[in-house]
Amino acid sequence: MVQKKRLVVIGGVAAGMSAASRARRRNPNMEVIVLEKTGYISYGSCGLPYYVADMIKDHNKLIIIPPKIAREKRGIDVRLFHEAVEINPSEKWVKAVHSESKERITFPYDKLIVSTGAGAAKPPIPGIDSKHIYVLRTLTDGVALKSYIDSGVPQKALIVGAGYIGLEMAEAFRIRGLEVTMVEMLPNILGTMDAEINAIVENELEKKEVKLYKDSTVSSFEANEAGEVKGVILEDGRRLEADLVLVATGIKPQVKFAEACGIQLGPTGAVAVNEKQETNIPDIYAAGDCAEARHLVTGKPAYIPLGTTANKQGRVAGENAAGGKGFFKGIVGTAVFKTFELEVARTGLSSVEAEKHGFNFVTAAITDKCCAGYYPGASAITIKLVMNKDDGRLLGAMMVGQRGVSKRIDVFATALYNKMTVEQISQLDLSYAPPFAPVWDPILIAANIGLKALKK
Repeated sequence: MVQKKRLVVIGGVAAGMSAASRARRRNPNMEVIVLEKTGYISYGSCGLPYYVADMIKDHNKLIIIPPKIAREKRGIDVRLFHEAVEINPSEKWVKAVHSESKERITFPYDKLIVSTGAGAAKPPIPGIDSKHIYVLRTLTDGVALKSYIDSGVPQKALIVGAGYIGLEMAEAFRIRGLEVTMVEMLPNILGTMDAEINAIVENELEKKEVKLYKDSTVSSFEANEAGEVKGVILEDGRRLEADLVLVATGIKPQVKFAEACGIQLGPTGAVAVNEKQETNIPDIYAAGDCAEARHLVTGKPAYIPLGTTANKQGRVAGENAAGGKGFFKGIVGTAVFKTFELEVARTGLSSVEAEKHGFNFVTAAITDKCCAGYYPGASAITIKLVMNKDDGRLLGAMMVGQRGVSKRIDVFATALYNKMTVEQISQLDLSYAPPFAPVWDPILIAANIGLKALKK
């Protein structure tokens, strides 16, 4: 009797469960074991701000595949509360510890997929371990944070960091009736996003009574005798009150134990992989927020952890671990989020990034209507393009507006994937009807203005 091949997957969220499911479909005779250190698998972490805002009442609604379904209908052996702590590539086994019983279990493997994800970055600030200082990365984090808000105790929320998550959570906290203050150590919000976009977002925050402190660093957290956070002290000595703090200063790939067994990291600090999601060690793959991806604009490794990428990489890793021939070509860094009345999106490179990578570039920005100006609800949409002056190719696009942003950014993402020039974009046959777009779509207007900038 031929012994079944065994695939062990470390991590059971987006990439891990995509990999496990794909492997089972590709090879139904393969034994698939998923080791997940928490009590949840396959959930939509991007929905956590809306759960905290109480727009989604039950956290179970965020779970896509419950463990029971994974086991009984997909044939995947899900092991909850099993944290992988060691990989031995030469003997081909993974050692895991059960978080409750503390039992150490060894799992031999034929193929291994590392999908350990990323953890919230917590800067080493004095007092950061005080009660009611939260991060928002896992479903467990979301449940804890919402539970505290539901108690009715917190009145003043402070967010450290003004990136995507920070801005989504500013809206969530205001929906819950909290006073909101944001502290950003950089002189601008949204990381490398360009100034034209940031200014509109900042104006929205002001309208929604969110206090924003830019170019400001938290030096310590203050707590009462019970160890509960009561405020922060900034480097310049100012004190800001808060009885709830969310640290949203970014995430880091969880790769320490993978690196310890000889898995190579790339220049971004995440696991280096090829188009097949293979690492430098035979029979070991990596996917999701712990892994790099090739940026199709720069041609270099990049670390832009998003759920879309995680699912695609996981699918490719599972396909190949089960004997297939899958490929993940890369990313262009497309992202969109909502904060209050605004949709904010980007794809490709910003001006800062284009300069960093040595491109000879020019930019162009326009503001127009999202739909026909006479149609009810017509509102402004601002688009900024970054273009390669040498060949006219699009390098990146950013946009902000109340309507019509999320799908327009996908047009630019498609253009980037296909290395289109701005002139080619200006000739696109885009849809038109008064409720959805003007006769000249803002995409086409931006491209035409971009052409003028390229010719200067």
